[in-house]
Amino acid sequence: MKLGVFTVLYSDKSLDDMLDHVAAKGVEAVELGTGGYPGNAHCNVDELLNNEEKQKEFLEKFKRRGLIISALSCHSNPLHPQKKIAEEADRLFNKTVQLASQLNIPVVNTFSGCPGDHEDAKYPNWPVAPWPNEFAEILKWQWEEKIIPYWKEKAKFAEEHQVKIGLELHGGFSVHTPATLLRLREVCGPAIGANLDPSHMWWQGIDPVEAIKVLGRENAIHHFHAKDTIIDQSNVNRNGLTDMTSYSDMQNRAWYFRTVGFGHSTKEWADMISTLRLYGYDYVVSIEHEDGLMSIDEGFTKAVETLQPVLVKESIGTMWWA
Repeated sequence: MKLGVFTVLYSDKSLDDMLDHVAAKGVEAVELGTGGYPGNAHCNVDELLNNEEKQKEFLEKFKRRGLIISALSCHSNPLHPQKKIAEEADRLFNKTVQLASQLNIPVVNTFSGCPGDHEDAKYPNWPVAPWPNEFAEILKWQWEEKIIPYWKEKAKFAEEHQVKIGLELHGGFSVHTPATLLRLREVCGPAIGANLDPSHMWWQGIDPVEAIKVLGRENAIHHFHAKDTIIDQSNVNRNGLTDMTSYSDMQNRAWYFRTVGFGHSTKEWADMISTLRLYGYDYVVSIEHEDGLMSIDEGFTKAVETLQPVLVKESIGTMWWA
């Protein structure tokens, strides 16, 4: 395994300064945003796509520092009911897959998106209960008319470019649990997999270790994010887990993001790393820092310090004890 970082947290730094900084911290991989919600501070698709000379210069910056690019990320909503928003997200996804292919980067991370509730909707609709029955009808329509047709086409496109799609399981989007990921993968094929972020499992009441087992049995984990979450039970009792309190109002939220080790113990992170290895994942653990109680640099540094001792770096080879 390699320790990495999603570089959006250092969007204020130039590419060279960012790479020098994270390499000095001891990471071995970087995940780069190409647009959408993460922005494109360190990877401009339009400048790099189909430009061999610029691509060579770009890749040399990483090679010189002993870093790999674990994934390109273009998180957005390609199923948005507003056509302009959806088309922009779709174009970005297509270009990101093409660039990943040209740069030999194996994974493109994004969200599944979330449609509206009918053809003329203006905003996404995320059903979270099967009753009243209208919600179940909306969900059925979304999957049959929007989600499956779109991702079938994109899975084929990714396969043609020898790229895997890492869908981040995230509340507010249609694919947000292991079950919804596997439902889509069953129809669309193995190009679809998870960019599994335990922070989004915890607040949904899902044990990340068990999520790894569910997805790992299907070889459906394409990438892994390292971000923590704390559950404030007194606020859960008041607001529930589907809490609409602003992320900035941390005192009153039912849950909020923390840097690695400040929501759950090192042992729990060691359990996740071990379970990833148990089910065949031997790629990058990419730190995503969104902790509202720590500076960017302090939160990133503490995440590195927590993960380095528990990361499994070497395969056992043969079992010498049996």
